[in-house]
Amino acid sequence: MRETIDIKLSDWLMVFTLGIVWGGTFMVQKLALAHLPPLWVAAGRIAFAAVLSTTLWQLRGGKLFTKPETDWPRLIFVSVFSAAVPFMLLAWAQQNVTSGFVGVSMAAVALIVLPLAHFLVPGERMTIRRTLGFIIGFIGILVLIGPSALLRSGAVMETYGQIMCFVAASCYALSSIFMRRLPPIDPVGLSAVTLIFGMAIVIPVAIFQHGSPPIPPAKGLLLVALLGLIPTATANLLRVLVVRSAGPVFMSLTSYQVPLWSVAFGVLILGEPMKPSLLWATLMILGGVGLSQYGAFQRLFRQVRSR
Repeated sequence: MRETIDIKLSDWLMVFTLGIVWGGTFMVQKLALAHLPPLWVAAGRIAFAAVLSTTLWQLRGGKLFTKPETDWPRLIFVSVFSAAVPFMLLAWAQQNVTSGFVGVSMAAVALIVLPLAHFLVPGERMTIRRTLGFIIGFIGILVLIGPSALLRSGAVMETYGQIMCFVAASCYALSSIFMRRLPPIDPVGLSAVTLIFGMAIVIPVAIFQHGSPPIPPAKGLLLVALLGLIPTATANLLRVLVVRSAGPVFMSLTSYQVPLWSVAFGVLILGEPMKPSLLWATLMILGGVGLSQYGAFQRLFRQVRSR
């Protein structure tokens, strides 16, 4: 029997917030890369976020598994592939690929999650309507980014950078699937532990690759701290809450928002010209989300009317 996942209003609000937060992340990370080597950018943001999340976790009592059942191997897997590996890959890849390509690769998370969840997560069956919705949303991303998604950056390592982007997207997809399948666990503790394990991997790799950390100017430190506070510590907790509550397929809707908000920030904050394709892309993305999550919308509206 198919299990029905109850998607609440709070889940929609968290996914919307994650889209905004992650939409501005690559812009900030690009600025930070001007002050630090890529792996030290990744190490700095994850270490800062780990300290903040662990402090909050300990203030709440430091509990992790809330029942006798534990699954440390799966928890370690989630930690490695939700933080350590994709952070390093994307920081390195951003030196070699266009921002448009990064946006497309992150939108691909939704398409990668869909078949995996169909086989691995109860209640996440791959229906025709859901599949069409995700494909329409992905086409909307291509329309939004336009030819820049296919432009080459000219970097010698560009092909490897493109591959790393899609490997990072696959890491996010896999870790979301396995995060959903963890036994009962405190979400704050889960968020903190994933960052702690991630930090334990990224820092040694950064030392091996780049040597001891350089001392960046105040602006560089501020950018890394900002990356650690908002798109890493705060967003990682929200991601955990959404995956545990509404499942990895619903969480993957964030991937469609990231390029949309990235372009919007460019127009509103950086003064970039408004693309004529923005309206059509927005309509396609929202239409794809609506089609793929039609049942969730129906249940949500029934809940609201019944109050």
